[in-house]
This record gives sequence, C-alpha cells and structure tokens, in this order.
Amino acid sequence: MDTLTIFGDIHANLPALEAVLADMDARALPNRACLGDLVGYGTWPNEVVALIQAAQIPTIMGNYDQGVGQDSDDCGCAYKDPISEALGKRSIAWSNTHTTAEHKAFLRTLSDRLVYTLGDLRVVLVHGSPRKINEYLFEDRPASSLERLLDQVTADVLVCGHTHLPYHRVLPSGRHVINAGSVGKPKDGDPRAGYVVLRAIDRDLHVEFIRVSYDIERVVQAIEATTMPHEYAQMLRAGRG
Repeated sequence: MDTLTIFGDIHANLPALEAVLADMDARALPNRACLGDLVGYGTWPNEVVALIQAAQIPTIMGNYDQGVGQDSDDCGCAYKDPISEALGKRSIAWSNTHTTAEHKAFLRTLSDRLVYTLGDLRVVLVHGSPRKINEYLFEDRPASSLERLLDQVTADVLVCGHTHLPYHRVLPSGRHVINAGSVGKPKDGDPRAGYVVLRAIDRDLHVEFIRVSYDIERVVQAIEATTMPHEYAQMLRAGRG
C-alpha cells in the first residue's frame, strides 16, 4: 500500500460526508479509513452510520460513538464552561433518542485502532490517543510526550482526530503525528469539510490536507428544525467551537 485516505469526526453531518466521499471518488483515492465520531451534534446519525456501513469503510470508535452506542449521557467530551456542558448534554440526549438500536449496536462493534503498512512505515490510527479514546493530542503537546505515545504502539506514523484541528508534526525522531481534522464540525476557522491523504515511498511520507465545500446552510436549517442546540448551527458557519 502506498496511499491511505483518512477522515473522521463526521458528527452526523450527512451533507459534509457525502461531499467528502464524492471528492475522494473524483480523485480516485483508495484505502479509506475513518477515525470515528460518526454521531453527535448533527441531525443525521442514522444516515451517516448507514453510509459508512454501506461503503464498508474500516472505522474506529470515537468517544461520541461510545457514548451513543451505550445509551450514555456522557459523550466523553471536555467542556470549557457550564454553558458548553449544558449544550453537550442536550446534544447527546437528542442523539440517543434519534439513533436506532440497530445503529447503536453497530457503534458498539467499532475497534479502538487501525494499523496499516504504508511504504515501509507502520501507521497507527486512533480517535483520541493510543491510551484513551477521548484524550486530546493538540499540536503544541511536548514532543517527548508524543514520542512516548508512538513508542507505546510501535508506530512510525500516528494519525488521530478528536480535536477537529488538522496538523502534521515531524518529531525529533523523524516520526510523524497527524491530525486529520474534521469532516462534519471543523474548529480551525475553515468551515469546509476536511480529510487527509498519506502517500509513502519506502519511508518518505507525503501528507496532503484536503478541504471540501458543502451545503452548510442545509445542515444549519436541519439543526434549527429540531431541538438539537441551535448554537451548533452558527459554529458550523464559522468553523469554530
């Protein structure tokens, strides 16, 4: 394998997922893998799960998948303030109510990581971190901490999601940590859906971040037509939060 196409953090945003998959098709990108968080925040949890199932895309369990799959009131999110926490509680309650038992059962089957060989590189995919599904690996984490995490899973390349903030860091050891960003709820100020393509020849890694426009207003209107917190609609428009 010399190409790996990675995306995640869809968060029940069907138009964004459809746009990303169409873009991958147009580029004829192979070997697709999903970092999880299929549900939460958006209003199409069943449609997103069904599309991932139909496409037979290998998928990791995200913290939101874990919460909804278990009918929990805890999405494993880190809230900065009581207002954000209240919104989050309303979001997972809505998702629990509107996700079918069949799709919850599928969410419970998802694995905690995926491992690939890309060129001569061992690539490990996780949702949060190798040690915890909801650990945030931000770009400014000390290199020594990231090196230890790669040691833990014997990885040359570690790809994560969860923060919704895309980045690529080359560590002092020459190993790589990559965040794929988010399909359905970007937080880097660019509201377009995002994914990443890895290509390798031997141990030479090329990383390409791709952004895809989609009908955000359709998603906004869908959120505003439900009891899902309407604040999430503005976050989508801004690519923040």
